[in-house]
Amino acid sequence: MSRLAAGVTLITAHDPEDGPAGEDVGMTATAFMSVSLDPLLVLVSLRAESRMEEVLSRQPCWAASILSESQRHIAGRFAMRGRISDRLLFEDISYYRGAHSGAPVVSGSLAAVECRTEQRVPAGDHVLVIGRVLSVRTHSPEGAPLTYFRGRYRRLGS
Repeated sequence: MSRLAAGVTLITAHDPEDGPAGEDVGMTATAFMSVSLDPLLVLVSLRAESRMEEVLSRQPCWAASILSESQRHIAGRFAMRGRISDRLLFEDISYYRGAHSGAPVVSGSLAAVECRTEQRVPAGDHVLVIGRVLSVRTHSPEGAPLTYFRGRYRRLGS
């Protein structure tokens, strides 16, 4: 599957149950796709028992920021295993809160999609989360997407 090029997204949610003010959670995903136009649905594949999968089992609203090629550092930061707390990962990233999800949305991303989980489907060591799109916002229509191919982040056409 490393031969299949994929776009890179940052999946985010706000976990209101973590601490007095809650905590923001994020993860890099390359398994994100459109599922349906009517109704408007998307899908993200999450590793079973990961922090994000656990949060989205309780928190129905989340966001996906479609990253541009200039945001490779963000993708790498949120893809690290054994990383520092998510609070510190968001510290120096420009973002705003999604109006529908309350999740952090990366400023300057190509687009952002806010969703409410419609269905969760166990699939091997992953859980497929299907979300109804609540809003779509295009931030940078002229930018190029960040892609992932053969184990590395790539520029489109490289």
